[in-house]
Amino acid sequence: MYVPKHFEESRVDVLHDLIIAHPFSTLVTMSSIGINANHIPLHLIQEAGQYGTLQGHVARANPVWSDLVNDVEALVIFQGPSSYITPSWYPTKQEHGKVVPTWNYVTVHAYGTLRVIDDPTWVKNQLESLTTQQEASFDKPWAISDAPVEFTDKMIGAIVGIEILITKLIGKWKVSQNQPALNQAGIAQGLESLGRSEEAELATVVKMAQQNAL
Repeated sequence: MYVPKHFEESRVDVLHDLIIAHPFSTLVTMSSIGINANHIPLHLIQEAGQYGTLQGHVARANPVWSDLVNDVEALVIFQGPSSYITPSWYPTKQEHGKVVPTWNYVTVHAYGTLRVIDDPTWVKNQLESLTTQQEASFDKPWAISDAPVEFTDKMIGAIVGIEILITKLIGKWKVSQNQPALNQAGIAQGLESLGRSEEAELATVVKMAQQNAL
């Protein structure tokens, strides 16, 4: 991933926060017939390893775990909020008109070797960790124990666990840091005016980047 210096985000805690907030990832691996991409949620274990460890599961029928080229690291992509940025939000447009559209986005790339874990006990524990995290915001959180044991055992038998010890973590926060403060403020205001949750989240990131630059 191309990361100009002014868009680089290297703070591990910030990168972890994005992974936790946006756990639905694109997992890119190498198979015998070429590059393979799968879209799955992954649970971050922050304290496991220098950069953390990602855990998840895939369908047993999915060849991502059975057709895997050894000694080739996997790439996991986490996408944060993103949005088209119109030049109309730039106050400098009124001054000289020398502005163009862009796209602001936040993303994290995690690298590491994928390990297959075909163990129903491990898989159940992983499912419990994932669902506990995702259900936390609900008034009545669902738990695996809410379903009949014979049913969940059958479902667990149809999936396989995967784990990636992160060896490299790269963050790109492209949120108009190359624009003057006046334009950054205009972008944040414009995003908030759309009244959508993703744009509102991105507006907060733009504001934080502006504050960090002061």
